[in-house]
Amino acid sequence: MSLDRRLVTRTLGYVGGRQPGSLTDDCPGGPWLLLWTHDGKSGMTTTGAACRPGHIDLVVSGVTAVVLVGVVAISQMGGGFPPDPVPYLFAVGFGAVLMLRRRMPITVLTLSVLGTFAYYALDHPPIGVALPVFAALYSTAEAGLTRWAVGAGVVVLVASLYFRLREALPSPGYVLGTDTMSNAALVAAAVALGYGSRARAVRAAREREIAELTAAQHEREVELRIRREREDLSRELHDTLGHDLSVIALHAGVGAEAVGRDDETVATAIERIRQQSTRSLQELRRLVRILRSDPTRHEVRVLSSRSDLDSLVTRIEEAAIRVRSDVTLSPGSVPVAVDAAAFRIVQEALTNVLRHAEASTVRVRAARNGDVLRVVVEDDGRGVSGAGSTGFGLSGMTDRVRLLGGTVQTASGPGGGFTVEAVIPAEPRS
Repeated sequence: MSLDRRLVTRTLGYVGGRQPGSLTDDCPGGPWLLLWTHDGKSGMTTTGAACRPGHIDLVVSGVTAVVLVGVVAISQMGGGFPPDPVPYLFAVGFGAVLMLRRRMPITVLTLSVLGTFAYYALDHPPIGVALPVFAALYSTAEAGLTRWAVGAGVVVLVASLYFRLREALPSPGYVLGTDTMSNAALVAAAVALGYGSRARAVRAAREREIAELTAAQHEREVELRIRREREDLSRELHDTLGHDLSVIALHAGVGAEAVGRDDETVATAIERIRQQSTRSLQELRRLVRILRSDPTRHEVRVLSSRSDLDSLVTRIEEAAIRVRSDVTLSPGSVPVAVDAAAFRIVQEALTNVLRHAEASTVRVRAARNGDVLRVVVEDDGRGVSGAGSTGFGLSGMTDRVRLLGGTVQTASGPGGGFTVEAVIPAEPRS
């Protein structure tokens, strides 16, 4: 269903009835009587005072009856008609039926037209043909039944013209000119006003709907951005502090085993723990600075940077694991987002080697091959399937690569060892 159709349905209802939650339900007087005020933000809004159930229809009904009673009285006295209460009953009836104009516009229009014909068939004082049906025509057009309103107006005018010409009173020229034109003008005005009122109400409802949809979309975008930032932060914490704490835990284990047997090893382990703790504090401060500043402007660690890679390799080799690096990337050979993702993949894979693999050697390979960057980390450890899968490392690694349109595969070799292979498009998708 299109936006316009959905708004019209919600706002003004279907033919001959109202829809729950529509503007007509909220304001039974109809959208034409809504009092519009500007709130400075979303445009036009309604005031509560204008939306009293039944009050507006009661006013319309009463005004119509009073006007018609006055016209009957003037016509009766000026035309020499004998006193007769029936025309006044018709006048009141034309007004009373309008109490149903909102719920049954076609029924009200039909009764008004037939009542007009019956009034003149009984030879009552003239009150015009447009005046008794004016409010009914307006209400029908306002309800979106413009064709019904136009058709009824034409029927009334044609019938009036036919009978007036048959009577030829006061003259054919007067009937075709002043009399018919005045009635036609009133009919056209009623239909036009009703149609215009509906158009204004639909436009206002559409503006409110668009404002609501825009606000909801903005809220969803904010929630999505917050969720992405939290995911990025969790990955950053895991990739950095998780790696550093794994190295610290490894050195602590080495030192604990050497206590009382090899003081030099203990001292070395303590020194490396101190160094790694210092790096962790620096990394934590860096993350805090990122959170307090523009996250798009912080320094990014990339695999193509020799200093970043050497720093990572050094920390692993301090844990007595030999690292063979075969990285052929050069700065700028791939986009920064891809380069940074490759660094985090290598960092996480090496962290998993420290935690789980019990390896002595690990090999890191990274090279651009056509339109993709291939990163492979292999170790000669015990090859437990799913190494690292008990934490968030592997899932975070996979999420990071998937965002760039790539894939991550892991495999345990038949003779031991574990391999992590990531393939990332060299030009990430937008």
